[in-house]
Amino acid sequence: MANLIEKIWFERHPAGWALAPVFWPLSQVFGWISRARRRDYLSGKKPAYRAAVPVVVVGNITAGGNGKTPVVIWLVEQLQAKGYRVGVVSRGYGGKAAQYPLRLTAETTTAEAGDEPVLIAKRTGAPVVVAPKRAEAVQALESEVDVIITDDGLQHYALDRALEIVVIDGKRRFGNEQMIPSGPLRESCARLASVDFLICNGGDAKPGEIAMQLSPGRMVNLVTGERRDASSLQDVVAMAGIGHPPRFFATLKQLNVQPVYCQPFADHQAFQASELADLAAKGQHLVMTEKDAVKCQSFAQPNWWYLPVDAKLSEPQATAFINQIIKVKEEYGSSSA
Repeated sequence: MANLIEKIWFERHPAGWALAPVFWPLSQVFGWISRARRRDYLSGKKPAYRAAVPVVVVGNITAGGNGKTPVVIWLVEQLQAKGYRVGVVSRGYGGKAAQYPLRLTAETTTAEAGDEPVLIAKRTGAPVVVAPKRAEAVQALESEVDVIITDDGLQHYALDRALEIVVIDGKRRFGNEQMIPSGPLRESCARLASVDFLICNGGDAKPGEIAMQLSPGRMVNLVTGERRDASSLQDVVAMAGIGHPPRFFATLKQLNVQPVYCQPFADHQAFQASELADLAAKGQHLVMTEKDAVKCQSFAQPNWWYLPVDAKLSEPQATAFINQIIKVKEEYGSSSA
């Protein structure tokens, strides 16, 4: 069913017409609720928490993966390199903790915090806190950092934000431009006019968008940490439990890796050791995304590898982007901010 929904949203599958009598009324209700909720917060009818430090939201207006987490990692690393203390908050989707807010440690599992927060903490070393109510996560962090980045949360209006960044899938864009469930939109495309920055992940960036590419590194062995060129691995089985698995499989082919078998999984899906062992048996090596790797590190086998990727943003827009965040940080709390 999930695959059919993707085809309806992004490929205009004929089934969309058959389901329209059910989906269209629901999408109208979804859109009305979305607009009313945002209006209530903007008008002050509902209160939004304003942190003591600037909050930068990295989100999107579509359901599914667009490349937000690599952008969060890039932002954190860029600001850390300039001497700023950066914290990250997330809803922790896919995880369930005994209590919230949950501050991640080296022992925190993806079952507790979700895969993306664990990945961000591992890659950046920044303090990461998760909570379904993001304001609670911000309150746990704001006294010890200069800037807070939120991984997703564009529609979480209970949290005030200094800057909004939207990441766009440059190839799939906004699909049929319909609201959920008729299409992939969480908010209408008109919402883009009110955000501070638009980042286009792959494809052709439109005017006003910052072009971004995901740059793959060398394959990393989950057990030994050994690094190898992707093309040196033969007889590969590929898996991906991300928002858009075909993107990962296409990246492998660009690296001259021709998998003998590709297995897509649902985003944030939990894995069983036996399930992946059976999958790995279809070839000599099992390769996966870094996001998948953090979920199966504890039961990984010696022939399992992951492919790290880094966000690369076009210049001079990338420098101007970081400078704007720094300017907002420096002016935050002043009468003009």
